[in-house]
Amino acid sequence: MQPDATALRHGGALDAAIARHGGRRADWLDLSTGINPVPSELPEFPPEAFSRLPEASLERAALDAARRAYGAPADAGIVAAPGSQALISLLPFLLSPAEVAIVEPTYAEHRRAFVAAGHAVAGIDRPGDIAATVKIAIVVNPNNPDGRVFSRAELFALHKRMAARGGLLVVDEAFMDVTPDMSLASQAGRPGLLIHRSFGKFFGLAGLRLGFALTTCDRAGQLSERLGPWAVSGPALHCAEALLGDGAVIEATRQRIRRQAEMLFDAVLDRRAPLVGRTALFATIRHERAGALFTALCRRRILTRPFTERPDWLRIGNPAGPDDAARLRAALGEALDEIGDGG
Repeated sequence: MQPDATALRHGGALDAAIARHGGRRADWLDLSTGINPVPSELPEFPPEAFSRLPEASLERAALDAARRAYGAPADAGIVAAPGSQALISLLPFLLSPAEVAIVEPTYAEHRRAFVAAGHAVAGIDRPGDIAATVKIAIVVNPNNPDGRVFSRAELFALHKRMAARGGLLVVDEAFMDVTPDMSLASQAGRPGLLIHRSFGKFFGLAGLRLGFALTTCDRAGQLSERLGPWAVSGPALHCAEALLGDGAVIEATRQRIRRQAEMLFDAVLDRRAPLVGRTALFATIRHERAGALFTALCRRRILTRPFTERPDWLRIGNPAGPDDAARLRAALGEALDEIGDGG
């Protein structure tokens, strides 16, 4: 039995899994996303956060908090959007059609958006493989779903090459918050560089739909103009100001996610399904019958993330605590026993 098409495209398709495999939402352990499973505590909202359109002063406060939290220069351009996905989808339509190189396999929405905007897209294995005719380069760092990490030096060299030809390097840092020393955010504002950041993955508040782009002031202005007024809700901006502005909350969240990641690593260790790679928010394992493994885990009410382009990979998100980790460890062992070693 093959996984649902919706689940293959993105994680989090719990309704589709229930429709196919049964059970109630409360029965399921959803490990199909790379989202912190323990949401941060929400701040108190003033009543006008819901009743009034967000004021420009609130957006400025949220952007200032994000700029400081990400370590971007004070004069860097920054724009907020209803999720980093909105920025990923919008950016290609602001750029003249050109040759685009994407380090793959990676988050498929980058390719989908650039193809939709009329660009010529090619996949490459490493940043150094980019051809001299490429004008736009896309790197997800840390990469989803294989967990590869590209050094700052490697990306600095790529940015230098792209900027010299009047091109653009886009670095998607959606999974960077736990390892800020690897980020390029301190270089934001340089011509030819744009950095995506995700708010919801780190804080476990993906339903808020909030993301940022760090770039030049001109490009931030273009993105903001195309998004239009009031693109981000007042409650989301209040959360950004409160959580990104609180260093203690950020550090506590990093430590919590690191503990989750170690529990996940221990839970998925099995020589029958070796590790492809990992980040602080997910691990990806390999098995020749990953589709069957996905289905066997669904029968045990555990949702993971398969891939059509890599049918031997399965990505698993962090457990919230020891009980979820123990449940995953037991279910994975049982599922691997059930499907056997067949190719």
